[in-house]
Amino acid sequence: MKSIYDIQQFLKRFGTIIYVGDRIATLELMEEELKDLYQSQLIETKDFQTALLLLRHEIRMLKEEGSTPS
Repeated sequence: MKSIYDIQQFLKRFGTIIYVGDRIATLELMEEELKDLYQSQLIETKDFQTALLLLRHEIRMLKEEGSTPS
């Protein structure tokens, strides 16, 4: 996995499509879904860690953009 799109496609394999209209909220829900899949032992540790890293990086970037004065 190298992008948020890759994570979306990965989650789709488990029948999960997440979109709530708010980018950060969508990413946070994707993170929760990944945690649930990992705790249920449905995904590999490496996939979980890679996806989590990508999601958290994207969330941090979006939050920093929002806090930067215009």
